[in-house]
Amino acid sequence: MDSLLAKKSNKSTASPDRSRFGGMYLLGVVFCLLAAALVAVQHNVRYSLRDESLSLLPREELIRLKSEAPSNAQGIRCLLVTEDGDATSRKAKGVYMPVLEQMREAYDTCSVSDLRAETLGQYARIVLAVTHYAKLRETVADIRSWVRDGGSLMIAYPPEVSGNFETLYTTLGIIGSGEPALVEGIHFTRDFMIGAQARVYAIMDAYESSLSLSLTDDCAVYLESTGEYPIPLIWRRTVGRGTVVVDNFGIMEKAYRGIHCAAYSLLGDYCAYPVINGAAFFIDDFPSPVPEGDAAYITRDYNVSISDFYSRIWWNDIYRLGNARGIRFTGLVIEDYSDRVSGTFRRNAETGRFLYFGNLLLRSGGEIGIHGYNHMPLVLENFDYKDQYDSYVHWPSVSDMRRSLDEVFAFTHGLFPDESLQVYVPPSNVLSAEGRDLLGDTSVRSIAAVYFPVDMSYEQEFDVSAADGIINTPRITSGCVIDDYMKIAALSELNLHLVNTHFLHPDDVLDEDRGAALGWKTLFGNLERYMDWLYESYPAIRNLTGSELAAAVQRYDLLGVSRERSGDTIHLSLDRLTDEAWMLLRVNDGAQIGSVSGGSFRAVADGLYLIECRSDTVEIHLEQGVS
Repeated sequence: MDSLLAKKSNKSTASPDRSRFGGMYLLGVVFCLLAAALVAVQHNVRYSLRDESLSLLPREELIRLKSEAPSNAQGIRCLLVTEDGDATSRKAKGVYMPVLEQMREAYDTCSVSDLRAETLGQYARIVLAVTHYAKLRETVADIRSWVRDGGSLMIAYPPEVSGNFETLYTTLGIIGSGEPALVEGIHFTRDFMIGAQARVYAIMDAYESSLSLSLTDDCAVYLESTGEYPIPLIWRRTVGRGTVVVDNFGIMEKAYRGIHCAAYSLLGDYCAYPVINGAAFFIDDFPSPVPEGDAAYITRDYNVSISDFYSRIWWNDIYRLGNARGIRFTGLVIEDYSDRVSGTFRRNAETGRFLYFGNLLLRSGGEIGIHGYNHMPLVLENFDYKDQYDSYVHWPSVSDMRRSLDEVFAFTHGLFPDESLQVYVPPSNVLSAEGRDLLGDTSVRSIAAVYFPVDMSYEQEFDVSAADGIINTPRITSGCVIDDYMKIAALSELNLHLVNTHFLHPDDVLDEDRGAALGWKTLFGNLERYMDWLYESYPAIRNLTGSELAAAVQRYDLLGVSRERSGDTIHLSLDRLTDEAWMLLRVNDGAQIGSVSGGSFRAVADGLYLIECRSDTVEIHLEQGVS
């Protein structure tokens, strides 16, 4: 620039003012070129860098396949025994039934009052989700014999201590028991779970959920409580030709399913079950207009406007973090922050921010989905917000909701015509049945609400909806204040589904309830540490966009699995395999995998392997006596 100005000055010796004017003219030209480049980025540059490795089946095909039960050649091999009328048993049933179903474990259920000795021989595994062992009566002795003869018994939760339970002590490896004990944290004595490596996890809202016990030396303890005198929480013991596993953890909630799944997988000499294998990160309200909110903490820490903070600080940090980890964020568009729920849904003419952030998101390999025309959840006037969302307005009619969706889809597709707009996230994770039905008439293939039941939130499982083929991809964790509950929930889901789903908002830094007072530097540090934990726990987890996660869930949910072991070979037969499947395999008898036919493998924890299946028949060849 300086050399160009110097040359122009030498040619203009007759008029210094003209020379100075020429330099200003050149600077103006450069400024205009830069401005034109920015406009191009905002308005006309389209990116197609995302190479989606996972495709979705047509919706009609998904509906058909979902209606057909997968074949199961191995038959039923597990019996879940529960206790009618007991609250704890009922909660345990609500945990173990979905765990067994999602592990593709064929099982029967039986009331403890109906359990008979002649029933035991029909099953390879029995899970006792029973509080009062007196109801087992004389069957206790038969259970002990059944285990010695090769059966696998699991105690699903700590029962009430009684004489009948004590008669099982010699089988379970218990030499002394005391009162119910408070468990405020857990510690893994072995790295048998993904993410367990030498880590301690605190228990929020802890209570006396376990029994204080001492064990025989031949019990292999996998999990214990924290504190000066640790309590064994999960252990395994060989008894004759059989095995027993005791799950003394006792907290029967959805967030802890993965811990109970891991305990179940210790039964027998091996356990194999399908998983999703994917991580997805969602940014709600992005791109969107500049939201309203208290910018006091932005002013305190950066002395810039909300708009400048987003473009100069927040997005740069998020982009850098995602780029370092290979994350491809899914942004969810909000067109307008008005409370309009009827009449004409005016087109937002201020598109600069949408184009700027949206194109940057796409250029980084991300995806754009829909959050809503505005931030009013799709609910009618009969919906009860329970005084939690005073600023929200109910929609007067289904047709009003439909027209708002038509507008935001048209608006977003006009800005990003190459995007399919396949992911929908309900505002505040609230969605009515009427609103849910409307989404079936759009391009939406996946709804990403929440995994855990919270107030009136739209709770989901990882599955395909049989009615319309929309795929449920719930988010598990959120925000930049990662509390102890979220940490253990993330651990749990890595081990049940091998999945991590997280969402955040640009305006987290505006909301004190989401940690705004901590400041963005602290919030961002929390997010970095969470991602450090995730990618250190399982570095090879697949980073997926929202629609790719839906495709992975589609493959997982449709899969049928049969297993059989003969000698040192485990045979997996897969029903409705499209192109790939992923299985977690635990080997409990000290063997290690030597080779896999029809797929590949990698070790992910002690005795735990991830199997990538590329054929509907997979053979896993074990090597005995490998140190």
